[in-house]
Amino acid sequence: MKKALMGFVLGLAAALVLALPFRGPLATLLAPKASLPPAPTASTLKRQGEAALAAAAALVAKDNGADLAALRASFVATSADPLLRNAEGEVIYDLTSYDFLAGPAPDTVNPSLWRHAQILTQHGLYRLSDRIYQVRGFDLSIVTFIDTGSGWLVVDPLTVVESAKKAKALVDATLGPRPIEAVIYSHSHADHFGGVLGMVTEAEVAAGKVAILAPEGFLHHAISENVIAGPAMGRRARYQFGNTLHRGPLGEVTSGLGPGLPPGTLSLLPPTDTLRSTGETRRFGDLTLEFQLTPGAEAPAEMNFFIPELSALFVAENANLTLHNLLPARGALVRDAKAWADYLTDTLRLYGAKAELMFGAHGVPRRGQDAIEDFLSHHRDAYKFLHDQSVRLMNAGLTGTELAEALTLPPALAERWFNRGYYGTLNHNAKAVYQRYMGWFDGNPANLWPLPPEVESARWIQALGGPEVALRQAQEAVEAGDLRWAVTLLNRLVFSPEAPDAAKTRLAAVYERLAFDAEAGTWRNIYLTGAQELRHGVATGGLNVANGAIVAATPTTMLLDFVAVRLNPEAALEAPFVLNLRIADRGEQHRLEVRNGVLIHEEGREDASAPTLTLNYRTLLMALFAQLPPAVLTAREDVVLTEGAEAPFAAWLAMLDPLNPLFPIVTP
Repeated sequence: MKKALMGFVLGLAAALVLALPFRGPLATLLAPKASLPPAPTASTLKRQGEAALAAAAALVAKDNGADLAALRASFVATSADPLLRNAEGEVIYDLTSYDFLAGPAPDTVNPSLWRHAQILTQHGLYRLSDRIYQVRGFDLSIVTFIDTGSGWLVVDPLTVVESAKKAKALVDATLGPRPIEAVIYSHSHADHFGGVLGMVTEAEVAAGKVAILAPEGFLHHAISENVIAGPAMGRRARYQFGNTLHRGPLGEVTSGLGPGLPPGTLSLLPPTDTLRSTGETRRFGDLTLEFQLTPGAEAPAEMNFFIPELSALFVAENANLTLHNLLPARGALVRDAKAWADYLTDTLRLYGAKAELMFGAHGVPRRGQDAIEDFLSHHRDAYKFLHDQSVRLMNAGLTGTELAEALTLPPALAERWFNRGYYGTLNHNAKAVYQRYMGWFDGNPANLWPLPPEVESARWIQALGGPEVALRQAQEAVEAGDLRWAVTLLNRLVFSPEAPDAAKTRLAAVYERLAFDAEAGTWRNIYLTGAQELRHGVATGGLNVANGAIVAATPTTMLLDFVAVRLNPEAALEAPFVLNLRIADRGEQHRLEVRNGVLIHEEGREDASAPTLTLNYRTLLMALFAQLPPAVLTAREDVVLTEGAEAPFAAWLAMLDPLNPLFPIVTP
């Protein structure tokens, strides 16, 4: 009776709500308006940067230095030679390049980021316990060596082969050479697998001497995230990591997650053992590893593990020294903040009362149950608050931009160093939550079909009264400390066809001022890279991780997916075809069809009425990426064409747009 009555009451309430004149989502109608934060005004927005900088300085002044002291206490040794070299002997990284971080922060670096960078850039071998060691500061991530009693278990072998070799050499020289029994990829991001060939050889893995463990879906996500939208992501990654910037007080001061990426050689060996569910265990030597899978949080394929014999918990990249990204500036699928928080709750439930040591792929270790539970619970709470309050404000009608300005972590969370926005800021993470649920459109019809940036900017400048008026107003905004408005005006001016030469240099100067105040390493790098490109154009150097090992591991279907997004529709509409494609050295066959401006490919199928192209996978790569004339390709010994195949093959290659990894971002 009680349940029936409650159902009637709820039904009546719903009916009454639905009977109201509809003016928004149900949650908007019911939301208590008084609980919403006030909308930021022009004056409060202008003061935000200055207030945030003062708050960061005050927080640093209260720091007791515990994180840095604990890290230094576990130091064992570092490499006598601080230089990392590639196979040609060229220096690609200098471990001493962050020595400028000694001493107090200069005016050109946010004091909180300076303190954080001092921790991230400590380099060398560190002892976490009698059987667990880490090499840090050689790469963006940290590699862990666990003594199994019969060899090493290597966890996350860094980003590039060169830094991995350097780390292993340090371990061998300090602790003595030992065989590597297994390698664990904790998740599908390149800084956790790319250096594997610097630790072990392909022959050792093929012979069964070394196992490679990874979570379910690892190989697909490790490749797919960087293939389909790889050119665009790679272009934007140099902004996020600042890898074309000079390292120093006026330039790059880490990414906020770890030291800068070394421009070395990326590698990949496929897993030999896959973890599919939480609770699975594996035995290495006298140690047991119990795994917790966390797909869809920090990475689409990721896992933690617990070692009961050592009371040690590895948290991968699910818990760090910083608030992480829900949507990286380089681009990616939006991550799930709620799932992230829930996984950390599960970690606490499963291992919180058991773990005496916690370590991860970034950050510093924590010791003792109280410290571990305190860290995990407060870190979890930050992601949960970020998710829940973003959704609350969204359901009350705020757009992504509006809720990002309104949202702040409560002091109990914001004043913990590991929740500061060094890598993923609260502002852009709140927008990511909005995007995950609501997409790009904010609901305002004016924003449904906006003009392209260059056209809209020209209209803006015209409406303001011309370029000189816009330039003068921007300078007035700079002098008033209203840097965000100055950026808005100057960016419009740069994208307008009548932009004076001074617009770029003035915008670059404002970007630098914003960079010097930024607490996030990512935001600093983005502003400074924008300033660099405004002044000097797009640099041709930067991170180069292209490697045959990655390409060799790419499934043909995924490669053809990437080719499909390079298809020029106008050219494709003029030359439809059906072609059988046989990859001889992979024993594969694919049916290709270009129709209606799209490429359709089907694995394991052939069309009896269509011609056939047979070639090896390497030749296919040359055809698709080297832009060689079809005659040069068809002359190769492994290329066999049946009658009628030459014309569609040549047409296919001709309709592929060339790759442009250096497209403009801060200019039209």
